[in-house]
Amino acid sequence: MTVPPELEAKILRYHFAEQWPVNTIARQLAVHHSTVTRVLARSGVPRPSYVPKPSAIDPYIPFLVETLTQFPTLTAARLYVMARERGYGGSSSQVRHRVSLIRPRKPAEAYLRLRTLPGEQAQVDWGHFGHLTIGRAKRPLMAFVMVLSYSRRIYLRFYLDARMAAFLAGHVEAFGVFGGVPRILLYDNLKSVVLERQGAAIRFHPTLMAFAAHHHYEPRPVAVARGNEKGRVERAIRYVRDAFFAGRSYRGLDDLNAQARAWSDQECRSRTWPEDDSKKVVEAFSAEQPLLLVLPDAPWPLEERLEVSIGKTPYARFDGNDYSVPHDCVRRALTVAATEQRVRILDGATVLAEHGRSYDRHQQIEVLQHVDDLKAMKHAARRHRDTDALVRAIPIAEEFLVRAAQHNYVMGGIVTALGRLLDQYPVEAVASAVAEALQKDVPHPNAVRHILDRRQQEAGIPPPVVNLPEHVRSRDVHVRTHSLDTYDQLQENGRGDPEDPEQSA
Repeated sequence: MTVPPELEAKILRYHFAEQWPVNTIARQLAVHHSTVTRVLARSGVPRPSYVPKPSAIDPYIPFLVETLTQFPTLTAARLYVMARERGYGGSSSQVRHRVSLIRPRKPAEAYLRLRTLPGEQAQVDWGHFGHLTIGRAKRPLMAFVMVLSYSRRIYLRFYLDARMAAFLAGHVEAFGVFGGVPRILLYDNLKSVVLERQGAAIRFHPTLMAFAAHHHYEPRPVAVARGNEKGRVERAIRYVRDAFFAGRSYRGLDDLNAQARAWSDQECRSRTWPEDDSKKVVEAFSAEQPLLLVLPDAPWPLEERLEVSIGKTPYARFDGNDYSVPHDCVRRALTVAATEQRVRILDGATVLAEHGRSYDRHQQIEVLQHVDDLKAMKHAARRHRDTDALVRAIPIAEEFLVRAAQHNYVMGGIVTALGRLLDQYPVEAVASAVAEALQKDVPHPNAVRHILDRRQQEAGIPPPVVNLPEHVRSRDVHVRTHSLDTYDQLQENGRGDPEDPEQSA
């Protein structure tokens, strides 16, 4: 830092004329003592000699130097613990200070400025932009960014996750906007790209390799911890944060993406091209676009597919929500095929159900027909259970029901009526009455009830007592009787009802 001439003159005067020491000059002029020392040194005044005081860390400096030579990245906190185990009793601050002075320094790395040919390369990465609350769900807001390395044209699209389906959908939409495919796509070491890496040996994700083969480009991950190799997409994400996302309001994901498209097509394309200040990005892109690879004729399928197991309830669980399927699909393995808008449940190539996709959590998305069919099936199942119980109690009831069906009687009502007779009469009596009704070819519960009542009367047995439920008994109304003397008096006096037509006659 340059010392103003006026300040330098004051320092020299106070030192030589007034004989003030360095610290006094620094304190009175409100400057650092090193500034005073530097001014005096330029005037020939020797710097004061500094003799460091002995420190408790001094005996351990050779140990620290040797350890850091072997392990240059070992932390000062770990070195402090190792020194204490060897008898050091001082503070950790002394260790940190000495380690900062003696740690081996790597020489600063110089970087080449990369230049790419038009249509040769694009860089791809995700950016995290907080969260979006949808109902009870808190979804991560992820920005898919692809930038053409030559023209710096940016494609921006927001998603609610960073899974493979969204990753590939971002590629397809970016290729469509660019009108072609770059020859090389540069990636970070994402799980969607690299499954395993040992040095130069890379095991790519098979889905990404199939996608790259379909579009005829080369996927190329950067080296580990070498973010500078994809600096253009890193700067593009920072540019999106500062120039587009900061302070922006939006009404959900669709509105945000609509604003992102407008920004990418207008402001983003109109910025200055970094390679030539006299050109815009849109001009550089116009020169690059014809050199991109041609898009494939067959589009890549963008549905996310997932095998699901249907439990005892007819719902398929996907992305935190339950989607209804027909009731006869329980206890089966099916396939969920999902896009951003729709969820389909498949059995092989057969579509069993189709729903609008929900990004909420713990929701039941249902087709009304599925629910109605399940209710009808449950009602029929209850009727079947009642029929089975009736036949087990009275085996001859099976033939009775067959004959009733031939007469087109309502089977549910017949089963219910016979079940009530079993509650009122002994099983043997009902079975005998059913047999007699069959013999007379009258397969109806009324006939069975008539036979039972007739037999009860012949045997002198009073009819069965039916215990009404409490809610029925509570509705009984007690009628208060009135005296009939008034009517007798009217009759005796020869007075009748004036409205009676017979008396009027």
